[in-house]
Amino acid sequence: MIRVLIADDSSFMRKVLSDLFTSAPDFEVVGTAPDGSEAVKLVSRLKPDLVTMDVNMPIMNGLQALEVIMESCPTPVVMLSSLTKKDADETIRALQLGAVDFITKAGGSVSRIDTIKDEILEKSRNAATAKVKKIINNENILGKKQEAANLKRINILERKGTTTPNRGITPTSIVASRLKPTAHVTATSRTSSILQQRSSVTEKLAKRENPYLKMRSAHSSGSSGGNKLIALGTSTGGPKALQYVVPKLPADMPCGMVIVQHMPAGFTKSLAERLDDMSQVKVKEAEDMEPILPGCVYIAPGDYHMEITGNGSQRVISLNQNPPLAAHRPAVDIMFDSVAQYGDDVVSVILTGMGCDGTAGMKKIKEAGGYIIAESQETCVVYGMPKAVVDAGISDEVLPVQNIAEAIMNAVRK
Repeated sequence: MIRVLIADDSSFMRKVLSDLFTSAPDFEVVGTAPDGSEAVKLVSRLKPDLVTMDVNMPIMNGLQALEVIMESCPTPVVMLSSLTKKDADETIRALQLGAVDFITKAGGSVSRIDTIKDEILEKSRNAATAKVKKIINNENILGKKQEAANLKRINILERKGTTTPNRGITPTSIVASRLKPTAHVTATSRTSSILQQRSSVTEKLAKRENPYLKMRSAHSSGSSGGNKLIALGTSTGGPKALQYVVPKLPADMPCGMVIVQHMPAGFTKSLAERLDDMSQVKVKEAEDMEPILPGCVYIAPGDYHMEITGNGSQRVISLNQNPPLAAHRPAVDIMFDSVAQYGDDVVSVILTGMGCDGTAGMKKIKEAGGYIIAESQETCVVYGMPKAVVDAGISDEVLPVQNIAEAIMNAVRK
């Protein structure tokens, strides 16, 4: 029996979801919460197997509640989200904070429960089996996120003017005052540090915005790995796993990387943008007929298969809406099949996910001489896709997620 807690500010939705779960023989509703604060209390007291969490709630919203739950009492959480840009961004953030999965509201409201009831039950069953816990405290990633956030705040304030009304405080000093420096650091040194940080980050981003310059520099310096291609597939738990891999890739990565993350349309762009904000490499949602450039990471858009065509430095992304493969579009196997033609130039990676999508494609990559890296069970939210690869006996390395970026770069530079 799966014991579920429902958190939603709508009494109607709490009733609808309660009736849905109660009608299923393998679920038991152990409690409901009208806001995030109450949800946190009930999770601590009731210890449910699963929480369904609305994003927008009063007192403490779904993201805030999720963060507290994952810190104090890690529990599988499925988020409820609409297809608005704002909700898509918040859903991606929730997945990176540790939510196992999400459900898109039909027509912006789950009131049309008949259209998605099977999806709710299936995703809830799968999520309840997931292993949720804090994987690692990656200070490097948090530092890069803060660095990018600081730069954006400075730019926003400077666009508004050099001083704030009636206060005579420079925007830079305002930002510095919000960074919570240690007590012995003076305001002057804080401001100087922020300005230096802005200069270095601006320079980094300027280089990232010119991938052609980066590509030319890599080839002219004789950098190894220029003909390599990194291909990665993931599903459930992927958005969180990716933030321990992509931000660790160096800015001078000599080749490109393509990623398939099982995700519906409307969310992959937000995922790419969030990863881009915390990474040294350029991360974007892939476009049809787009060339694959060194130092760039391309995420397949939701509802589109992604294949790679062309040779050497002329490799190109091809998108299509051919029928789903094993209910997936994009499918990892379709991308892996397309890159197997590049033989030992391919470094392929499989991360956390339900099922076995990617195994068949990785067998072809292995037969062609490519390199195979699988995430180990200890850090997977769902040890399904990597397990299928490991059980097939084709993995060259099986590693915890925090070690995968280094392994990728070692394989690229061989």
